[in-house]
Amino acid sequence: MVKAKKILYITQEMTPYVPESAMTKLGRELPQSIQDKGREIRTFMPKWGIINERRNQLHEVIRLSGMNLIIDDTDHPLIIKVASIASARMQVYFIDNDDYFTRRRMSRDENNKEYTDNSERAVFYARGVLETVKKLRWTPEIIHCQGWMSSFVPLYIKTAYSEEPSFRDCKVVYTPSEENLRTPLPENFPGIISFRTAGVDALEGIDDTMDTQLLNRLGMKYADGVSLLRSVPEFRQFAKDMDKPYLAAQKPENFAKAYSAFYDKVWSIGKSDEPEEEED
Repeated sequence: MVKAKKILYITQEMTPYVPESAMTKLGRELPQSIQDKGREIRTFMPKWGIINERRNQLHEVIRLSGMNLIIDDTDHPLIIKVASIASARMQVYFIDNDDYFTRRRMSRDENNKEYTDNSERAVFYARGVLETVKKLRWTPEIIHCQGWMSSFVPLYIKTAYSEEPSFRDCKVVYTPSEENLRTPLPENFPGIISFRTAGVDALEGIDDTMDTQLLNRLGMKYADGVSLLRSVPEFRQFAKDMDKPYLAAQKPENFAKAYSAFYDKVWSIGKSDEPEEEED
């Protein structure tokens, strides 16, 4: 089986930067376990306002910052920061912006109310990561998107960025988050999602509920494979209905073996078998 050697992780959360959850453990432990297997990785997450920059030693990467992303005819400056997890020999890149992240929490505010612009924040995050990877001149073979915040990445990879040298040959895995977000999508959602060849027609076949929960279905629709955090029948059935390869929920101690095999399975779709050396 053909092996994927370069893995890009686009997560919405990971320890030690935000409080622990099933998603943060996946975001933190999976990249390290895959790196320890000898594969090359890059990892991105949003710079949520709850992240303590001084304690976690984040600093801005000037050469990567400074771009403006236009979303629904409005300019939004893109700021890139980076930190290192020394114990894991792993760097983490952070996508930041004053309007979307700096002074704000994750999906909900301090009163536990969902942010009404979560879908717009997710679009900025997706495009911010992809533009930054282009600047890094790094070509991933597998892009693993984790959580609703990364849900626009599979769509943009298959449409707006499909001819970009950094992404045209890659495959995408999507892991839906279990957070039950139900805020209605904003009226200007067609303008928010639209970029190059991507548009609101992407929702065809999955728009039975026009709320933020739809983003998980969007991510799964355009991914090449789906992995699950837990055994959620809705997500498992959706992957089956879409005829997607899927990986059932795994314990952290099984991450390296299970995901290595799954990445190779997804990467090999449409490719001829080539003998390669086994990993240790």
